[in-house]
Amino acid sequence: MRFEIVGNIHHVETIASGSGIRILRYLRKQYGYGRWRKLKGIAEVRFSNGVMRTVEMHWYEAHGIGKRDVKIKRYLDAP
Repeated sequence: MRFEIVGNIHHVETIASGSGIRILRYLRKQYGYGRWRKLKGIAEVRFSNGVMRTVEMHWYEAHGIGKRDVKIKRYLDAP
């Protein structure tokens, strides 16, 4: 299901960087070279059906390239 991030992402933590990222080869091939980091944080999201949820999300980010492959890992509130 598609989603849109509403507001800011908070409690941002770095999970891995550089060669510690398992899919580094894919990221470089798909988006280009950069200082890639895997991050996680908490955000409010709105799904395509209009439902709002608080979620933990993971994504990859590099300077000059931006946020890529954003994934919802778990829901932090009750439905």
